[in-house]
Amino acid sequence: MNITLAGALVGTAVALSLLAAEYFALRARAVERAKRARLTFRAKHRTHRLNVTERRRIASIARFCAIVPPAFAGVFWLFWG
Repeated sequence: MNITLAGALVGTAVALSLLAAEYFALRARAVERAKRARLTFRAKHRTHRLNVTERRRIASIARFCAIVPPAFAGVFWLFWG
């Protein structure tokens, strides 16, 4: 396998895992916030939604993750190519 392709695949895996970890962490925070709101406001059906800041944070991580595979491909090519 071409070394740059291997680097791009490794970079894609790293980027997807970073994006998934960030999403699940923010989602857990939103669920916890919804639980507190249910206890405070005595609302029966308070859904967990990401607020604007959390959605922007995920969008910025996604933009960063678009750069990661080419960067990994370049680094792999530079070191092992």
